[in-house]
Amino acid sequence: MDLTDQQQDLRRAVRELAASFDEDYWLRHDAESAFPWEFYHAFADAGWLGIAIPEEYGGGGLGVLEASLMLEEVAASGAAMNGCSPMHLTIFGLNTVVRHGSQALRAEVLPPAATGELHVCFGVTEPDAGTDTTRISTRAVRDGDEYVLTGRKVWITKAGESQKMLVLTRTTPRDEVDKPTHGLTLFLVDLDDDAVHLTAIPKMGRNAVTSYEVVLDGLRTPAATRVGEEGQGFRILLDGLNPERILLAHEALGIGRAAIRRAVGYARERIVFDRPIGANQGIAFPLAEAVTRLDAAELMARHAAMRYDAGHDVGREANMAKWLCADAGFAAADAAVQTHGGMGYAREFHVERYFREARLMRLAPISQEMVLNYVSQHVLGLPRSY
Repeated sequence: MDLTDQQQDLRRAVRELAASFDEDYWLRHDAESAFPWEFYHAFADAGWLGIAIPEEYGGGGLGVLEASLMLEEVAASGAAMNGCSPMHLTIFGLNTVVRHGSQALRAEVLPPAATGELHVCFGVTEPDAGTDTTRISTRAVRDGDEYVLTGRKVWITKAGESQKMLVLTRTTPRDEVDKPTHGLTLFLVDLDDDAVHLTAIPKMGRNAVTSYEVVLDGLRTPAATRVGEEGQGFRILLDGLNPERILLAHEALGIGRAAIRRAVGYARERIVFDRPIGANQGIAFPLAEAVTRLDAAELMARHAAMRYDAGHDVGREANMAKWLCADAGFAAADAAVQTHGGMGYAREFHVERYFREARLMRLAPISQEMVLNYVSQHVLGLPRSY
């Protein structure tokens, strides 16, 4: 599980660049709900946005492991999800285009995505379908050389800053296919259209990056924007969903590391009853347990990334990594708040922001409960519970 010299150099370079945006920068952007453009452009100019895009399209040609290491360092710098979300959508979302898009589609979108000029969001979740992707109702109907898309997506991160959206649709009704996962089709559509309507969703955390409800009201898109074959969207989507879970797992680790760093610093400096509070086992042990859980979860996350890059099926590993890292990251953030006592509730100490963002990881991109459903059914072979 040792990282190569190149991967270690990558981590150091990302850590150095991310450190130029301190925690107060992220506190300010979160409080003002302001997109971190300076940070985004700094990483774009340094070439990091195209880390997993093939070299022939101007990218770095590296794997999900390297992308995960990059985002873990970003999160650990104090940026947390506010720093990761502007970038990780380009990585996991466009992975479907890299693997399944036509030559023309790849040539059109991958070079500007690698430079940061093109922003892409990812539209799967719907208000009436939730995690049951096979029940989405957004329709795409063929009309000559075009498709007409109608439907509604929710929790679409960065839609307001994006020019394009990868959107999952139904091209064949669910009751007309042999398997519920059939008849789904993926498109890469333009958002700058009168048929697209965006509404921001007020939320608890990660406020520098807005989430939206996106309504498609008869959006026309050329057939050439289809990613892969019609009806095979669910299979293609897995090359976005599994990398997403691996990336988010590493980001959860990074948030946990940032929270522990803050908590340990406070435990050393805060004097109560004539000694540092870190000398008390009631403070020290929860932090020691939290970092132990982070280290253990990291092993599964690395394992999942390595297996994906080696071309293996990683449904088991990606889901387990997401579950373990989200749990460990949240436990670390919670311990950090507890270590600070009442000050943990104050924004100036930053741990409340890590707590809010770590809590998100237990919900997205898939809830902890749905991961356990997957493991129960697909790993243990137990009957489906839903």
